[in-house]
Amino acid sequence: MNKQIQTAAASASTSTLASKVAFVQGGSRGIGAAIVQRLAAEGVTVAFTYVTSPDKAQALVSRVEAAGGRALAIQADSTDAAALQQAIRLAAETFGRLDILVNNAGVLAIGPIDEFKLEDLDRTLAVNVRSVVVATQAAVRYMGEGGRVISIGSTNADRIPFAGGAVYAMSKSALVGLTKGLARDLGPRGITVNNVQPGPVDTDMNPANSDFAASLTGLMALPRYGKAEEIASFVAYLAGPEAGYITGANLMIDGGFSA
Repeated sequence: MNKQIQTAAASASTSTLASKVAFVQGGSRGIGAAIVQRLAAEGVTVAFTYVTSPDKAQALVSRVEAAGGRALAIQADSTDAAALQQAIRLAAETFGRLDILVNNAGVLAIGPIDEFKLEDLDRTLAVNVRSVVVATQAAVRYMGEGGRVISIGSTNADRIPFAGGAVYAMSKSALVGLTKGLARDLGPRGITVNNVQPGPVDTDMNPANSDFAASLTGLMALPRYGKAEEIASFVAYLAGPEAGYITGANLMIDGGFSA
């Protein structure tokens, strides 16, 4: 065992999240992959979904395992409710429990409203909103006291300073109300529900070196894109016991984009 793996294993053994099991919806790349790796580094066993590119998903599993963690990649399209429900059932039955759900799957379609295709509207709502409800319904059946539901929304729920983003902003705004309502539903069971709202983050869907990125950094208090690892660290905090009194919250991590 090399030094890096020894360090990761030692950290995991003392983490407050050790022995927990998480399910990350949409975890094979970008913010999702960073969340998978951060939770695994904290000692969490992580199952995650992917839609295409099984090689990339298995490469993520290999990285987690090489660092001393445990991960399981499950192919499931978030628009397919039955597939998503089955993926959560498989994770819970494979690992014997489920403590943390992270709803990270998301799509981005931008365009003038008078040209916006209805199929893009339907897919945006199916992935960004409906799948969160479906996954939460399925996951909380396995959760007990101390369970965590964490969704990845967007700062664009509160601020959309460019044209063409109305439908995307609407889909992320829906999570604001959903989070508050779910917190009321699940609070008596000791399960917290929170919504993380990132600002611009450097991913393959929204790279920091694009012309579009240059138009956004000037709107921010910190004139740079965020890193996926910064979002993952926030998720790990919300998943832990120190965040046990935070629920129903919509929490910005956006470099001052909404300031």
